[in-house]
Amino acid sequence: MSIHMRQHNAGRRRLYKSRTMTLKPSWLLLLSISAGVWSVPIDRNGDNQEAKEEVPEENADTGLYYDRYLREVIEVLETDPHFREKLQTANTEDIKNGRLSKELDLVGHHVRTRLDELKRQEVSRLRMLLKAKLDSTNTQSLQMDHASLLKQFEHLDPHNQNTFEAKDLELLISTATKDLENYDAERHEEFKRYEMLKEHERREYLKGLDQEKRETEEKRLQELKDKHHQHPKVNAPGSVAQLREVWEETDGLDPQEFNPKTFFKLHDTNEDGVLDEQELEALFTKELEKVYDPKNEEDDMMEMEEERLRMREHVMKNVDANKDRLVSLEEFLKSTEKKEFSNPKEWETLETRPVYTEEELQRFEVELRDKEEELKRKAENLRQQQDLLKERGKALEAQRREYQQAVLEMSQRQKEQQAAGGQPPAGPHGELQFQPEIQVEDKEAKVPAEHQAELPNNLPAEPPQNLPLHT
Repeated sequence: MSIHMRQHNAGRRRLYKSRTMTLKPSWLLLLSISAGVWSVPIDRNGDNQEAKEEVPEENADTGLYYDRYLREVIEVLETDPHFREKLQTANTEDIKNGRLSKELDLVGHHVRTRLDELKRQEVSRLRMLLKAKLDSTNTQSLQMDHASLLKQFEHLDPHNQNTFEAKDLELLISTATKDLENYDAERHEEFKRYEMLKEHERREYLKGLDQEKRETEEKRLQELKDKHHQHPKVNAPGSVAQLREVWEETDGLDPQEFNPKTFFKLHDTNEDGVLDEQELEALFTKELEKVYDPKNEEDDMMEMEEERLRMREHVMKNVDANKDRLVSLEEFLKSTEKKEFSNPKEWETLETRPVYTEEELQRFEVELRDKEEELKRKAENLRQQQDLLKERGKALEAQRREYQQAVLEMSQRQKEQQAAGGQPPAGPHGELQFQPEIQVEDKEAKVPAEHQAELPNNLPAEPPQNLPLHT
């Protein structure tokens, strides 16, 4: 596979790896991935040193769409001393058949209140998901029946949307258990699709080259494939040879002193008395490093994670007697007494086992072409809608300019009419504009009152009274 193609799939690999993180069962069978799990690093240098501070492990996402709700419910329940005590003494059957759910009635009031709040939040989230789904499918529903739509979600009771009851816990346990039991099968199917997509892209890449370059690239890719096949022998997972190798290279102990019981206790890192899936998969790292190196172009890290999953499934099939997906000390010791432990069949790695058939690849390519055509139709539809919006935008802009021009012309005509009629000019919105009044100064000087008597009187004098008349 070329560097260009490997970079193209880098994002998909990181997503796959994050989803293929192993689950950490402690209680609720596989549901304890949400519980607080603590591990103490194993000190190989001596027993007299003080134990290192416990560090909480980062719990992997289950991949379930209600993963956060599941985790938060478990965390709240574990804060109640009574429920936690019942949880530690419960067995797998008590959990799976719902007996543990009846203990919910005895938890503290603050725990029930918090659980009620979590359920209301989850119902609200599911309603938003339903609305988004209906909006994406252009489904018009003015009166949405949420109660009916919520029935498609099996991890809670849709008839009671406000309080968390024993039935909710029972449904959550049963649904998560069922979903997680199908998780490995979904991972295998996802990996198959990844491999088919990788082969499809390889073929399309070669088709785009001329004859000479295609032959050169095909030769280079074949050399990388052959180089990947050249690796040391991989021991069968769970065999004495594989465990002795871990005992010697990882634990730093003498392989001649290998002891199954001591080995079990060394790798039961959280000291809960069982080896869970995460602890088992950690045992296969040395074998996987024989085949895969992230620095090599020919080694695909997604194939390494698939190989890890296959190894874990192989050990669980041969060792996990009660099928609870946990390996107890008793089960582990019994497996070391079997013939397969000392003389196992040779382990076949992924390159020796075809993941898909040519017919499956052809159907996958048809599916890809159909999806590409659908995406092209949607893209063309979006382009046409975008062009239509642009045209409408242009039309609206032209109308806006015409409206502004009409307003300016109307305002100008009003001003001209008012000027011709002697009216005060109008403002931009038609209001009258008056000029401020100008006061004219009186030309005659005002004389103070005290000087008015000194002014000459120019008025004619009144004729004297009682004067004799002239004849």
